Amino acid sequence: MEHVPALDEDLKKTLGPATAKVLAEQLGLHTALDLLHHYPRRYAERGELTSLAELADQIDEHVTVVAQVADARVLTFNGGRGKRLEVTITDGNGRLQLVFFGAGVHKPHKDLLPGTRAMFAGKVSRFNHKLQLAHPAYEPLGADASDRDAATAFANQLIPIYPACAKLESWKIAKCVDAVLPGAREAVDPLPPALREGRGLVPLTEALLKIHRPAAKADIDDARQRLKWDEAFVLQVALARRRHADSQLPAVPRRPVPGGLLDSFDAKLPFTLTEGQQGVSQEIFDDLATEHPMHRLLQGEVGSGKTMVALRAMLAVVDSGGQAAMLAPTEVLAQQHHRSITEMMGELAEGGMLGGSDQGTKVVLLTGSMGMPARRQALLDLVTGEAGIVIGTHALIEDKVQFHDLGLVVVDEQHRFGVEQRDALRSKGKQPPHLLVMTATPIPRTVAMTVFGDLETSVLDQLPAGRSPIATHVVPAKDKPHFLARAWERVREEVEKGHQAYVVCPRIGDEEEPKKKGSAKASPEDDAEKRPPLAVLDIAEQLARGPLAGLSVEVLHGRMDPADKDDVMRRFAAGEVKVLVATTVIEVGVNVPNSTVMVIMDADRFGVSQLHQLRGRVGRGSAPGLCLLVSEMHEASPARARLAAVAATLDGFELSRIDLEQRREGDVLGQAQSGVRSSLRMLAVIEDEEVIAQAREEATRVVAEDPELERLPGLRTALDALLDTEREQYLEKG
Repeated sequence: MEHVPALDEDLKKTLGPATAKVLAEQLGLHTALDLLHHYPRRYAERGELTSLAELADQIDEHVTVVAQVADARVLTFNGGRGKRLEVTITDGNGRLQLVFFGAGVHKPHKDLLPGTRAMFAGKVSRFNHKLQLAHPAYEPLGADASDRDAATAFANQLIPIYPACAKLESWKIAKCVDAVLPGAREAVDPLPPALREGRGLVPLTEALLKIHRPAAKADIDDARQRLKWDEAFVLQVALARRRHADSQLPAVPRRPVPGGLLDSFDAKLPFTLTEGQQGVSQEIFDDLATEHPMHRLLQGEVGSGKTMVALRAMLAVVDSGGQAAMLAPTEVLAQQHHRSITEMMGELAEGGMLGGSDQGTKVVLLTGSMGMPARRQALLDLVTGEAGIVIGTHALIEDKVQFHDLGLVVVDEQHRFGVEQRDALRSKGKQPPHLLVMTATPIPRTVAMTVFGDLETSVLDQLPAGRSPIATHVVPAKDKPHFLARAWERVREEVEKGHQAYVVCPRIGDEEEPKKKGSAKASPEDDAEKRPPLAVLDIAEQLARGPLAGLSVEVLHGRMDPADKDDVMRRFAAGEVKVLVATTVIEVGVNVPNSTVMVIMDADRFGVSQLHQLRGRVGRGSAPGLCLLVSEMHEASPARARLAAVAATLDGFELSRIDLEQRREGDVLGQAQSGVRSSLRMLAVIEDEEVIAQAREEATRVVAEDPELERLPGLRTALDALLDTEREQYLEKG
């Protein structure tokens, strides 16, 4: 009887230690089940040639191509002592050169005769303006002509092309998969039978066989549909169980007191809240009044007034006798929030102080760089309950920090924090505190359902009255240098009108310069990509000496002393500094309504959502905003297309969709935060919106009926396998 590898068996037993080591180290595959979930990226047809035309975009990447040898010739050099084999392959659309040197020329010279079709794998490079693969691995796709049937079957077969690495080509991975494929029949099906049959999905065993060894294209479609459902459903079950568990936790209801702090604050507001702010505030107050913890995500466009909504929630909690903590990702932002909140509250932020309101409370700041006396006082105010509101960085999480009665945690820019940091702050309440997570990065609905699936979502998409539109233009610095000169004239004009400007650069400039490699006649685009990104310190100096001479130009970046950072921000906010040259430290939450123009240098080095965030720093007052995206990239490059998309719309949801389509799914799922590979291999968060929405409905129903999944052992097993412990923790704390 044949040996069927157990799915949780280490691959060393089946494939040997050397291969297993490469699979584990390079691809993160440890067991037979991992390997079965390592799906082909695409399929080549033996009768059809793969396109070589796309390789120009894949320089320095490992690729696998299927093509036919057009010609092969051996050239000698060094007076006949050195030999080089040059092989040209074609797929009917494009041509590619393969090169082999030295003693390595003999075997390929024998194997790769003109007319031979083969799979080739190697790293794409460019030499003398031509694309090439140097010393590629290859696997001839020949068949024994005497066996007609075998030859026909061979010609029509779909060849799986696997995500591979330098040490293990796609066809070697295919052989590894062959070794574990018999084990697919042992795979436990996670989908409840009624769900699978109701949706017309093939059984899991069949899906695994069809994805790895399809007989026809229809097999691939059947398998993909089924495997997408697995991923969406198992993930949504994990989130539904999280929501269910949270709904069972106790929490202290926090209701505003009539005539209390919140009413006093609302009475002195010099403007009316937008309908959106009122609606979202009501959702939050309803959640705060319940006996289990609120878990709400507040996403709002840049400048939609999220801080105002969060502050009103914090005041409601203080009214009820509790405390509220706001966690900000940087010191600059924590200081900014502290300044703007104390200004908005006025005497209400001076509780217990001379001249403070009787109904007021103390609003304290806690950051890592504070002096000892101020820090000691802040800690004392928290533990006694004197301070109702604290705003801080990760310094809030330290063991020394104790609260009198923590009722609400507000996390600003959720994606900047690691899982443990958020969780540590939540554990400081006597009972689990309510949680409000804010982000200014708009998130498409399916991503919200996937990444933040354990949070209820509120959206603020209405800008407060008086906000000005922002015009955005791309400045092609290389093609049209006079456009850049005009950009600096525009900055000067705005300053002369009494306004201020930001100049953003990708780098600080006090790092060591990267060593430049000598390159053979690089193209201008290569130059733009290969030179170090423009730096704050260099650009500030050039501007102060050149186009902006005579204006007060200052720098701001993350490596400055915190007191200096705060000083620069204060003077910029007060209008003393006219031009602030900064890194993305200003990306989130910095609010200087008098700033009307932003110039982003090397804008192609930033992501779409990041550019949108940065742009939101201007046009915050009554004067219109202007954002100039400076780039040296060629007009036809993908980088310029991205910048054109940002210039074309102010709709953050549209831009976040574009951004996600250009990034890997793993990033979307917080791979950086969870430290493990994304469990999504088949599901595309943007394209598979329908599957995710349906899976969420099914998962919610299944968990409501059977929270512990006692009647669904297959689903429990899949949950353990797909959402390993680290990933479970990520979802749990997310």
